[in-house]
Amino acid sequence: MKHIVVLGGGFAGFWSAAGAARKLDELGASPDVRITLVDKNDLHSIRVRNYEADLDSYIIPFSQLLAPIGVEHLQGTVQDIDTRHNTVSVATTSGEQTLHYDRLVYALGSQVLRPSVTGLQKHAFDIDTYHGAKQLTEHLESLPGSSHGPEKYTAVVIGAGLTGIELACELPSRLQAIRNRAGGTEPVRVILADANTHIGSDMGSQAQTVINEALDALQVETLTDARITSVDANGLTLADGERIAASTVVWCAGMHANPLGTLLPVTKDRLGRIPVDEFMRVEGLAQVFGAGDAAWSMMDEQHASVMSCQHGRPMGRYAGHNVVADLLGEPMLPLRIDWYVTVLDLGPWGAVYTEGWDRRVVSTKSDAKQTKRIINGSRIYPPKSGIREEILAAAAPGVQTRPKVQTECQMDEADQ
Repeated sequence: MKHIVVLGGGFAGFWSAAGAARKLDELGASPDVRITLVDKNDLHSIRVRNYEADLDSYIIPFSQLLAPIGVEHLQGTVQDIDTRHNTVSVATTSGEQTLHYDRLVYALGSQVLRPSVTGLQKHAFDIDTYHGAKQLTEHLESLPGSSHGPEKYTAVVIGAGLTGIELACELPSRLQAIRNRAGGTEPVRVILADANTHIGSDMGSQAQTVINEALDALQVETLTDARITSVDANGLTLADGERIAASTVVWCAGMHANPLGTLLPVTKDRLGRIPVDEFMRVEGLAQVFGAGDAAWSMMDEQHASVMSCQHGRPMGRYAGHNVVADLLGEPMLPLRIDWYVTVLDLGPWGAVYTEGWDRRVVSTKSDAKQTKRIINGSRIYPPKSGIREEILAAAAPGVQTRPKVQTECQMDEADQ
């Protein structure tokens, strides 16, 4: 029996496993090939929603997704990858296991980088994972009973990329609701800090104008050219000596591919990602494929993939299809995506929707928010039904059309 091993159960990893199962089902070869997905968690989380308050509404147990399509799930942490002997070592609760693979899909994703700032590891939260976001939520809910003074409902978000902006826009209303339920009177203050000279520096000037408008409306303070030298339980200190008192510090600055990529003998890019071709094959490793944040591939003639579910999900579907095709001598399919959009949630103010790599603004406020809700609420989800046929159909190698700009009127009509 041949063995396909998929490392990682995020967007790219899950869809790689599902895509492989779909291709096997199509070929009628499932009894001859087994698929194992390795992930340290027992659930699939919609990571890009970790800035929201209701975390448990968007997690799906792997058993609900993998068992119906015949994919095994090994819960454990990858320790080693040996491409010479085609083995993977996994630490599990029952001890270390060694898996032999005939084909491997490397989809271990990315993680937020925490620099060696004094106290950062101990005192700062992050929303990089479901569990990290859960810890932040529990901390926020505990604030009314804490011993903090006037800074009790002050939060500093460090890193004004997409994740930091979305979290900063959500926090004022979240903190106000927590304070009001407790009958508190302390001021609510949210500060968004970044080392760059502009908030949302990668979003382009049009979108930056919209983002700044939203931040002003939500009364989120901004701090640019910020250098953090230390973090403690009561706030943080900047390089110029300024002290900011805060009960909550959240680190959202900088992403890097999973460091286990160093185990693969290929040249990585500046983000630690492994190179894959249009078929998702790792360059130089004939039996290894890659997908998602841990890998990069050209999406068109000029642009490489970015760390996002927008690219991770189709990369996974094509990796899954092609890993089976390669194993069984079938034609592989190349992945090309000729469009790029960004829909950034701006909390109660709305959202901003941009198109193209130059991020031209095409929709803002409530209209963009409706589009974001469709993306977050259904578009990026695997089928929750547990029905084999629906999960396999969703795993077909293809690229969704760009999301449509939705108006509130259209949303109302859809609900009727």
